[in-house]
Amino acid sequence: MNSDFEPPPKTLSILASVGGVITAIIAIAGLNSWSRHLYQTAKLPQSDRAATASVNTLDIAVLDAKSVVLPGKPINLSQLEKATPYIAPHVGRLTADELTITRQAWSYFQRNWNPKTGLVNSVDGFTSVTMWDQAAAIAALVSAKELNIVSATEFDTKMRQMLTTLASMPLYQKELPNKVYNATTLLPVNYGQLDKREEIGWSAIDLGRMAIWLKIVGSKYPALRSHAEKVWQHWQVDRLTKNGQMYGTAVVNGKEQYNQEGRLGYENYAAFGLKLWGLDVERALDHQSQTAFVNLYGQGVPYDRRDYASSGANNYVLSEPFILDGIETGFQALPKAYADRILAAQEARYRATKQLTAVTEDNLDRPPYFVYSGLFVNGQPWATITDTRQQYNNLRFLSAKAAIGWHMLYNTPYTRQLYDFVQANLKSDRGWYNGFYESLHQPNRALTANNNGVILESLLYKQVGKPLVVWANVK
Repeated sequence: MNSDFEPPPKTLSILASVGGVITAIIAIAGLNSWSRHLYQTAKLPQSDRAATASVNTLDIAVLDAKSVVLPGKPINLSQLEKATPYIAPHVGRLTADELTITRQAWSYFQRNWNPKTGLVNSVDGFTSVTMWDQAAAIAALVSAKELNIVSATEFDTKMRQMLTTLASMPLYQKELPNKVYNATTLLPVNYGQLDKREEIGWSAIDLGRMAIWLKIVGSKYPALRSHAEKVWQHWQVDRLTKNGQMYGTAVVNGKEQYNQEGRLGYENYAAFGLKLWGLDVERALDHQSQTAFVNLYGQGVPYDRRDYASSGANNYVLSEPFILDGIETGFQALPKAYADRILAAQEARYRATKQLTAVTEDNLDRPPYFVYSGLFVNGQPWATITDTRQQYNNLRFLSAKAAIGWHMLYNTPYTRQLYDFVQANLKSDRGWYNGFYESLHQPNRALTANNNGVILESLLYKQVGKPLVVWANVK
């Protein structure tokens, strides 16, 4: 989920990787030409051929701008009451196509496993890792075991090594995991600079996701419980929360900044993880007091009032935190009614523009390499921006993990179209590409642990028939 990803220096890129997010700049022009040809010959589902063809004749930007009405339609308070964990209506044994998808996703982890440490590269072929992406790797390994992609012995060996590393790695100021590490040497580093030790702070959001997966592993596999608990015990969590909220740090000009972290969506999801370990995150779990609504294509979408102008932080509305909350907790951190509206607005955009829409944040295969592609941010609809608010709407893309995650949760005719599009257009021999660019009409060929990890856990959710913390009997 980290927003601070930067490409490595070109020399490191050539040494470390060919393909993936870290694409050599000199190759982009050639890739663009080849990709236009790929789009022309892509195996689109019949319904999408007509839909995508019409994109060239529609001014989607104008329609997107006209789609906004403030204030939007709120959600009835009765729909926000906590209910039992949500279970999708179509859970059950995976189909042959779905099993093929899981094996394809697992191929990313086979390629990017670091045998010395048990950590997994965040992006294909580049030995950098964040705690958010390592949690995705834990989710992928659990999914691979339960879906019979790896043996119980391989699972046990790899998970023990992974947890042992996490329980002994150097920490930022001996407190909490640094935002990024060299996945081979365990050196705390800055983004894209793998050989220079640099402590740059911690992310509470990243650690909240890791906390959920440590609980899932410890609860589901008793033989690994002590290993999972040692990871948490390795952390000094006193400054991770304050006054019921989550706090992260950054180092700017050599000085530490200590700031409240999270907005509606990721804040609530991550706080749920920290609550499982007994931390006070009551205010971070509050999904009502800072929430307002904006109509997008007629759907009242929730967003956080604390935007950049009022708080100095971006208030992205994205698919991923709601998908993860549904799959992992059964919408115990956020109301399912919020996720309903966020998916409905994306489908409504498709109905109006004929552009398949499943947006969230992710890595790109070209500059600026990481964007937040969302429904609403800082008063702007359907904006694709960097964390520094530079706009790249020309690089908006349909996300593979969002498409498959939404389909596993909802199984509607629209999510089926998203799912079929991913199968037809985003497969590679190294995993699943991150997405498909709307304007460029070509794949976003970035390959990442998070994209493939979310795909794996989404399909595990379908097979086990329960939210994963319920399936693992997390208390």
